[in-house]
Amino acid sequence: MIADRLLTLIGCLFGAAGIVLMALAAHGRWPEINYAAVMVLAHAPVLLGIAVAIRLGLLRDLVARPAAFVLAAAVALFSGDVALHAVTEGHLFPMAAPTGGTVSILAWLMLALSAAMAR
Repeated sequence: MIADRLLTLIGCLFGAAGIVLMALAAHGRWPEINYAAVMVLAHAPVLLGIAVAIRLGLLRDLVARPAAFVLAAAVALFSGDVALHAVTEGHLFPMAAPTGGTVSILAWLMLALSAAMAR
């Protein structure tokens, strides 16, 4: 399914972005970017795993796919805001990082529900 391939692609891009952010944290002037790197890197294999788990029937696809895309967006929001703040002292919008964090928690709960609903 196209959605599963897209999740896989996003997971791979998260992996690449996480490595770039880790390098910036280690070698740049912005060690705070490490928080964004950890969040992105932690979720890269998760998105790949969700696509596989859906295919294996371990997650209910009607709940898991939307949850995965919500999770990806929430992680991008959190990490983007943290990285922006580290570099420029600005924010995407007020409360962007906490919103991304909260939404990612809700997405994880949606994934738990999809696991409970799996056949």
